[in-house]
Amino acid sequence: MGQSSSVIKSAITVSLVPQAKGGPFVYWDGLAPAAASAAKLGFDAIEVFAPSAASVDRPALHALLKQHGLAAAAFGTGGGWLVHKWHLTHADPAIRAQAREFIRAIIDVGGEFKAPAIIGSMQGKAEADVSRDQALTWLAEALTDLGSHAARHGVPLLYEPLNRYETNLLNRQFDAAQFLEARRIANVKLLCDLFHMNIEEVSNAATLRACGRHVGHVHFADSNRQAIGFGHTDAASVVAALKDIGFAGYLSGEILPLPDSEAAAAQTIKAIRAHLPR
Repeated sequence: MGQSSSVIKSAITVSLVPQAKGGPFVYWDGLAPAAASAAKLGFDAIEVFAPSAASVDRPALHALLKQHGLAAAAFGTGGGWLVHKWHLTHADPAIRAQAREFIRAIIDVGGEFKAPAIIGSMQGKAEADVSRDQALTWLAEALTDLGSHAARHGVPLLYEPLNRYETNLLNRQFDAAQFLEARRIANVKLLCDLFHMNIEEVSNAATLRACGRHVGHVHFADSNRQAIGFGHTDAASVVAALKDIGFAGYLSGEILPLPDSEAAAAQTIKAIRAHLPR
């Protein structure tokens, strides 16, 4: 377990954010039942979506992970958007600062568990008086700052390009990889979410190969945002591409809990095992 291993690992999501109800997270009823279920099914880790850094009971989470032989795969920051409507490219500098501090605090929590924080919905979008160029400049500044902060913990920061219906900044993975390079943004890796990629990319596998070393984490979701196997995504080609680029991170089920949480989790580990047998 942990980032040093050369094998691709499995993770499943748990949301602690009431405002996210109905969203693409598998477990909803607290960390303890989520950890017990994930361990029973054979996952390596859980990915935690919390309303704030302060809301994470760190000692309890350490104890739970140890009890069940799990790692923390990553910590989401989208609670800052869902709960407060903060994001990194907002027209108001005070809100941009609050968004950054909210994320910084979650980076610190994640760092304690040797897990990266995720910037997805917190990137925001260009709207009203904020041009896309201005928004991208602010995004680059924030990612540079927060990536540097994550480096203190020895973990990367994860940046997730979202589909066109959620942001107008960077929708395609290779565009995001080029953005990180052109702006010389260090210690930031891509979170490649197959659901968003199914909307934006020509080929998921070719895109992953093109992004190569930039790929840091994968949201293993089918075309309909359900568990892999419940839609039409070609998972075999995706896993082959990840092996080809030497990916050693997590395949994490950030998916709708359909038909229910247990079934979604069971289908996710079944799909991972089909392509990555123990």
